[in-house]
Amino acid sequence: MQRSWRLNERHYGALQGLDKKETSDRHGEELTKLWRRSYDTPPPPVDTSSPEHPANDPRYRRLPVAVLPGSECLKDVVARVLPYWYDVVVPQLQAGWDVLIVAHGNSLRSLVMHLEGISEQDIAELNIPTGAPRLYTFDDALNVTSAKYLGDADAVAAAAAAVAAQAGGH
Repeated sequence: MQRSWRLNERHYGALQGLDKKETSDRHGEELTKLWRRSYDTPPPPVDTSSPEHPANDPRYRRLPVAVLPGSECLKDVVARVLPYWYDVVVPQLQAGWDVLIVAHGNSLRSLVMHLEGISEQDIAELNIPTGAPRLYTFDDALNVTSAKYLGDADAVAAAAAAVAAQAGGH
């Protein structure tokens, strides 16, 4: 098992610690949806002096402050996750290993976007069902040849719908 900060959930900046309802109440549904689901619009950043900034989290003490975000959009998460994919996962797949990646929703969305060639516009509509493993098969060049969720199809669909409802009803 390997852990990596690169697979952590997206940092919501000044919105860290607020639930979706609080964020909507304070900033409006439209802006909240834009911050949460757009590809390249991050929420307002949190100041480095805030306890919510990753620089003040002991889990990140070994990382340079410059790599720790004050806020992230999905584009930033893609830039954070892909080095892990190429530096860690790809060599393991090339060595013939089976790899299980356990991560948070936005980290997984960024990886699915990359693997499946989903556009910046369409990624906003992708809802990763919580707790549903997705199985990929690859050809020798590591192109995806198939992708499917494992488990009961109705349960997977219900989990994806629950994520969509949290995100604003996609």
